[in-house]
Amino acid sequence: MPSLLPIIYRRFSRLLNAPCSITDKDGEKLGPIAIGDLGESIACSRLRADGCKVLFRNYRGPKGGEVDIVARDGDTLSFVEVKTRTRRGYGRPLDAVNASKQELIERGANSWLHLLGTRSILWRFDVVEIILNDGEIPEVTVVKDVF
Repeated sequence: MPSLLPIIYRRFSRLLNAPCSITDKDGEKLGPIAIGDLGESIACSRLRADGCKVLFRNYRGPKGGEVDIVARDGDTLSFVEVKTRTRRGYGRPLDAVNASKQELIERGANSWLHLLGTRSILWRFDVVEIILNDGEIPEVTVVKDVF
């Protein structure tokens, strides 16, 4: 019997289904860190709605690598980069995952795999793109196996 949790997340998650606010209670626009945190929370909700188990957020490896979200999608370990934008004028969020960003994510993933003591499991790199427009439901796109 399939789990009901993804159905519940997809249907009832406030982060996925309610208009978002990119301003604080004083009416000031949220800063980049707050926007990023909101995007990561939305991404976690979406991954759970897709049936993934979120294992860790904001993993920092000892040698400088970093991964926004480590998740399990069935038998596959997924190292997820989250890119959040508050407007479309800068192109697709995925375009910001350039070679140097990929290297940083790969170092973090290698560190995580080292902690596990094995590389003989299935794993991949994903990107979750999030577009936030004030007063609108977030646009979320999951791009699997990006690099």
